[in-house]
Amino acid sequence: MSTTFPGFSGPAASTEAPLEMLAACHIRVQRQCATLQRLVAHLQAHGSNQEASVAATNIMRYFDTAAIQHHADEEADLFPALLESMAGSDPVCIREITEGLIADHRQLEALWRDLKQTLELVATGQPALLSSELVASFVRLYERHIQIEENELLPMAARLLSDGDITRIGRAMRERRGIPEQ
Repeated sequence: MSTTFPGFSGPAASTEAPLEMLAACHIRVQRQCATLQRLVAHLQAHGSNQEASVAATNIMRYFDTAAIQHHADEEADLFPALLESMAGSDPVCIREITEGLIADHRQLEALWRDLKQTLELVATGQPALLSSELVASFVRLYERHIQIEENELLPMAARLLSDGDITRIGRAMRERRGIPEQ
């Protein structure tokens, strides 16, 4: 098998450093998006062969588990902690950012459902082609979303959240993933 769709190992980050873990997840999202983009051309040239099947399976595994957990980490833990950190002041900026990111999550999830239908066919070796427009929309939205999180949200979280907040977020991330307390 060639290395057209290599298995990427993501940067090491743990729930002990939840902000860094969220940032590391962005790198993995970008890598999965790059594989998805390559898969569009691969399917046109080679069809749903073994390489395409493996790539589709790996992409689905990532977006059906880690990406869902990442969105939940943000929506259930990080965003509320940021809003709470602004109690007594005007959290309008944070509220606008987090509401926009939550809307992005819903749009990404809808795009993912459409992409997954085709990837399921590819994963089982059935003939299918990915919509280059749909893949491009998904990747563009993730790129913009990641840029906002990395340039605005995560630096803000690093400044505003207390050590206790960070510890609580890390604990919630471990619980969501079934990682036992140390």
